[in-house]
Amino acid sequence: MAFTRPTGKHRRARSASIPAGAQLAGVATIAASGVASLAGPAFAAPDGAPRFQDTGLNQTIVVGDHVADGIDAQAASQEQAEAQEEAQEQARQDAAREAAATKRRAEAAEKKAKAEREARLRAAREAERKRLNTFVMPVAGSYVSTQYHASSGLWSSGSHTGIDFHAASGTPVHSVGSGTVVEAGWGGAYGNNVVIKMNDGTYTQYGHLSSLSVSVGQTVTPGQQIGLSGSSGNSTGPHLHFEARTGAEYGSDIDPISYLRSHGVKI
Repeated sequence: MAFTRPTGKHRRARSASIPAGAQLAGVATIAASGVASLAGPAFAAPDGAPRFQDTGLNQTIVVGDHVADGIDAQAASQEQAEAQEEAQEQARQDAAREAAATKRRAEAAEKKAKAEREARLRAAREAERKRLNTFVMPVAGSYVSTQYHASSGLWSSGSHTGIDFHAASGTPVHSVGSGTVVEAGWGGAYGNNVVIKMNDGTYTQYGHLSSLSVSVGQTVTPGQQIGLSGSSGNSTGPHLHFEARTGAEYGSDIDPISYLRSHGVKI
């Protein structure tokens, strides 16, 4: 009996060759399916809650959110620190401006106060200058009882070299202006007398005083008391004998009334 050889078309089919990469992918797919199956019950969403597909990247997303939150917090903290620093700088600038404004106000107030003080001093000096240049009556509220150059045998020259002011004994007698005392004491017929060299170079004399209040070399001002009236020396009764002179010597007398009026005294 003859046997025939099988042809190729009757050969047993060869098993297909699977690439290694495909095998690994399959294993990964199986592993992933297994993990998903095992993890499914533990991470099952509550009834009605939205479900998400577990792709194996969820853990990575969670970590990324945490880092992002940290970055946001750090940025917020930095912004807050910058805001605080800006606020502090603004406060420092405001304080500096306020301090500068306060200093300017203080300087302005001091300048104003200084100007006012200087104005008061000028006014006081001017008032003092006027006062020192002012002439007054030798006896306040009095009147002339004997005129200048009145004729009588009571006077050695034959006429009155001054004027007499009515004054009871003990009445205050004042310097008519500013000057320096050049004589204070007994003056013969004038009794107790005071002679003052006035600041304008003229001289005034006050006679028949009961007492003296000044001494030689003393400076006096208008209205300053120099003694008390009386009747010392060649006198018929209490009064003040007043003379105005161009010099200290007897005989240089000038009209006392004209003298006082020329210096603003109403007499």
